[in-house]
Amino acid sequence: MYPPLPSSLKGRVLFITGASRGIGRAIALRAARDGAAIAVAAKTSRPHPRLPGTIHSVAAEIEEAGGRALPIELDVRDAEAIERAMTLTAETFGGIDVVINNAGAILLASTPELPPARFDLMHAINTRAPWLCARAALPYLRRSSAGQILCLAPPPTLNPFWYRHHLGYTLSKMGMSLVVLGLAEELRSSGIRVNALWPRTVIDTAALAMLGGAVRTNECRRPEIAADAAYWILTRSGEASGHFFLDEEALRAAGVDDFRRYNVDPESERLLPDIFLDPPATEST
Repeated sequence: MYPPLPSSLKGRVLFITGASRGIGRAIALRAARDGAAIAVAAKTSRPHPRLPGTIHSVAAEIEEAGGRALPIELDVRDAEAIERAMTLTAETFGGIDVVINNAGAILLASTPELPPARFDLMHAINTRAPWLCARAALPYLRRSSAGQILCLAPPPTLNPFWYRHHLGYTLSKMGMSLVVLGLAEELRSSGIRVNALWPRTVIDTAALAMLGGAVRTNECRRPEIAADAAYWILTRSGEASGHFFLDEEALRAAGVDDFRRYNVDPESERLLPDIFLDPPATEST
């Protein structure tokens, strides 16, 4: 049995990696509207020449939205820095209730085209860092009235289609998914829920810049759909643990049946399905 979920995030403490922009920022701002306290943990402490947002700008937005914020400059590859960040968060806000592993690295390249250093980077951020963050947060999550870990990870798949074109990236994200599966079982007796969230369609974030303009933003949804789905998981998903939620699945459970408000272009008739879901019927594995 898991302890009851809070009906609101008011007074809850969230530690969010990669929260200086995109989905991490959107989740932070949704939680802030309830009055949550949020550690904005990301590498960007000073304005980036090409990407929007810093830990400080998002912290200011959180405060304006009604929450409390703690900006923490953090490289999630650094295990000792993660330990310090968790300790600082707990000391500042009195504990930690939720860890959201949102930070990610992507390069959709074939094996000959993928530099070993980028392979290592993706595995360090996508697979190793969620495990490190969970490990460092456990003493605090155990003391929470309803500890939770949420990872931005896809449903695990062994479909060869997803390994054929970008093996390195796929391995790193499947590693993250297996961290979710493993932690959910390992922590079941502790009453700590561990779940995953993945978008049904491509989300318009800074990560799209890594794809070289191959994706049209008017065929994407905004990060707010993931934020609203995460909010439902954190407050209304019952005893689910080890579950891989799609954003649409969570929002349908919340009573949402019209997703056009989340479209970058509300009039768009075409939305791109996200990676790791069912491949196009015309593609052969």
